[in-house]
Amino acid sequence: QVQVVESGGGLVQPGGSLRLSCAASGSIFSINAMGWYRQAPGKQRDLVAHITSVGSITYAGPVKGRFTISRDNAKNTVYLQMNSLKPEDTAVYYCNVAALPGGGRWVENYWGKGTLVTVSS
Repeated sequence: QVQVVESGGGLVQPGGSLRLSCAASGSIFSINAMGWYRQAPGKQRDLVAHITSVGSITYAGPVKGRFTISRDNAKNTVYLQMNSLKPEDTAVYYCNVAALPGGGRWVENYWGKGTLVTVSS
């Protein structure tokens, strides 16, 4: 009953910027955390950034100083502002939501379908 939808991906030049959005909807009692992961062809899915409902933030080393994660708890939405993009950032970016569903007894993990970010000149 919980849906996760990403948006904002696209083609950008090196040094450019993009802002990704992820909205969770459906029967949600509460959200513990939301995060962004990315996966390039032939590689594992890795954490990009993570934020809890009270604002604790974690970044992966390669994106520190370039990416910023933020959230709007009232809208169940998380954002990823990506600046100074590099070709190495090219990947499918997935949103993850750790939430207690309505009527549930424990936190569940939900994934979006991903949005493609391509950094190329």
